[in-house]
Amino acid sequence: MTMATALRQDAPAPAAGILLLTHEEIGHALISAAKHVLPRLPCQLDTLEVGNNDDPGTVLSAAARAARALDRGGGVLVLSDLYGSTPCNIANKLAGLGVHARCVSGLNLPMLLRVLNYPDKPLDELAEVAASGGRGGICIDKV
Repeated sequence: MTMATALRQDAPAPAAGILLLTHEEIGHALISAAKHVLPRLPCQLDTLEVGNNDDPGTVLSAAARAARALDRGGGVLVLSDLYGSTPCNIANKLAGLGVHARCVSGLNLPMLLRVLNYPDKPLDELAEVAASGGRGGICIDKV
């Protein structure tokens, strides 16, 4: 085994980028709240917000560009706010455009914070972390 081979085997996989694909104002608000908790965000993070009158085809192209810009080799985790909505449907079409992406819907602040606390996880594992964080952040009071 050469030294170069040994170094390649020990090198960590590139971190996944994170794209919030949401309805208007939600993505930016969640990033602002996350920055309040974690002033230094540990990974590539961006948001694309879909307006009521936006053309889905145009948004899909913009989402593909944004996801490709975030992908440093580890893929992109796309977090959308509402399953079955336009942002989620667009997110689910990214893989068909050749974007290395996983989509998790039901975005909430606990989900985003959990993902930001595990930035070095591989994409598939990060998707599971996101879902777990979202579910774990939901509590019913004990009246």
